[in-house]
Amino acid sequence: MSLNRTPRGDRVHIALFGKRNAGKSSIINAITNQDIALVSSVKGTTTDPVYKAMEILPIGPVVIIDTAGLDDEGELGELRKKKTLDVLNKTDLAILTIDAESGITDFEKGILKSIKDKNIPVAGVVNKTDIKNISKEELKSMEKELSLKLIPVSAIENKGIDELKNEIIRLLPDNDKGHELVGDIIDPGDFVVLIVPIDTAAPKGRLILPQQQVIRDILDNDAISIVTKEYKLKETLENIGKKPKIVITDSQVFERVSKDTPDDIMLTSFSILFARYKGDLIKLIEGAKKLESLKNGDKVLIAEGCTHHRQSDDIGTVKIPKWIKEYTGKDIEFEFSSGFKYPNNLKDYSLIVHCGGCMLNRREVQHRIKVALDNNIPIVNYGVLIAYVKGILERVTEPFPIANKMLKDAKSSLSNS
Repeated sequence: MSLNRTPRGDRVHIALFGKRNAGKSSIINAITNQDIALVSSVKGTTTDPVYKAMEILPIGPVVIIDTAGLDDEGELGELRKKKTLDVLNKTDLAILTIDAESGITDFEKGILKSIKDKNIPVAGVVNKTDIKNISKEELKSMEKELSLKLIPVSAIENKGIDELKNEIIRLLPDNDKGHELVGDIIDPGDFVVLIVPIDTAAPKGRLILPQQQVIRDILDNDAISIVTKEYKLKETLENIGKKPKIVITDSQVFERVSKDTPDDIMLTSFSILFARYKGDLIKLIEGAKKLESLKNGDKVLIAEGCTHHRQSDDIGTVKIPKWIKEYTGKDIEFEFSSGFKYPNNLKDYSLIVHCGGCMLNRREVQHRIKVALDNNIPIVNYGVLIAYVKGILERVTEPFPIANKMLKDAKSSLSNS
C-alpha cells in the first residue's frame, strides 16, 4: 500500500455478482474507463474474486471486486461459488448483473436474496443491451419480478454507465457517519500525544497503518499531534507546555505508558480506537471477561486479518499467549490464523482474540464479530485484551462514556454482591 493511497480497509467495497459471461468484467472496465478486468467470450474467465483498489470520479476511493460466475459447474465450480459468496461479507455495495439475452433466472434470484439477507445496498444492471434490446415494458416486468430497480446498459458501447454510476452514488452507504477514530473526542487546537514504539516489528522507514490513520484524523480535526517513544513520554509531557487532551499508545507498552500518564489526562490505544471505529467495542469488552473462566486445555484462536512476516517477539504468536497464560494461570492451547477467513473448526475455540483489523473494512470486521457470537464464542481484540490483563481497561475506556459506564456498573455490581 502506497503511503499516498487510501488504505484498502477504508475504501468502499463494490462487488459485482451474476452468471458467467454476464459481462461483469466488461462493466468494471466501463465504470473505471480502464481495461483492468480480463474480458473474454469464454464462460468462466474470472475464476476467483479479483480485487482492484482505485479512484472512481466522482465516487472516490473504492475497491472493485470482480467475482466468478454463480452458475459455475463441477467440484471446482462449487469452490469458486463459495469464494464468490464469501465476498458478500466485505461488500458495502453490490451490483447484480443480468445478461439481457438470458434474462432473470434462479441464479439472479438466489444471489439477490443473499445480498438482501445481509442488508447490502444493491444496484441492478441488465447488460448486453447492444445485443438484445430491452423494451420499457420488459424492464418494468423484470423490475417487478425482482423488486429491484434495473438499469439497462451496454458495457461494450458504454451506454447506461453514467446512470449506473449515479445509482451507485445514490446507494452508497455513508461509511463515515457516526464512525470516527478520534474526531469526536478532540477539539480544534487540542494536543494529542501518540506513543509509537520503534521495535523489530516496525516497518523500516515508516509508521504502521493505524498510526498513520490516527495522525491523519487528528490533522483533519485541526488538532495537534505529537509523536514520541514510550520512554520519552515523561519528558514530552514536561516540555510541551500544555496539557494534552489524550495520550494514544501502542497497546504493547500500555503498562509503562499508563504509569507515566497523569490521571487527569485521558489514555487509550490505537487498537481500542479501531475496536470502536470498525467493530463493536462493547462486545469486545464483554469478550475479555471470558479470561476469568478459561480452563486447562481450552483452545484460544489468535486471528489476524492479514499476513505478515513474524518477528521473534511477535505480538500475536508470542506476547498475547504469554500474557493470557500469566493472567489465567491455566494451560491454554493456542492456535493461529491469518488472512480473510476463520478456520473451519471455529466451534473448537473457547475465545477468539482478533487483531485491530486495520487491513479489513468495517463490514468484514463486524461480520467476524457476528460469526463468533453466532457460534457462542466470545471475541476480544488485541488492545482490549491487553488493557484487561494489565488491569487498566476501565481507565483506557474513559474517552468512550458508554463502554466506560458498562465497566463501572459491572464493577459496582460485583462489589455489592
